[in-house]
Amino acid sequence: MITNYVVTGMTCGHCVNHVTEEVSAIPGVTDVKVEQAGPMAVTSDAAIDLAKVEEAVAEAGDYKVALV
Repeated sequence: MITNYVVTGMTCGHCVNHVTEEVSAIPGVTDVKVEQAGPMAVTSDAAIDLAKVEEAVAEAGDYKVALV
């Protein structure tokens, strides 16, 4: 399943890499595509709890995430 989010606060490719790395580490996530402008598509085996995604994005830096 693919779930779409928007991530705010990213200003460079380094930010994108950090968000991608942290979200990819969530159990069940099989693919993450993040764009600096904000869109993020997360492919997973099953639904991922939004709180886990929020926690991963916060761990990556001072960013915010919301479901689209």
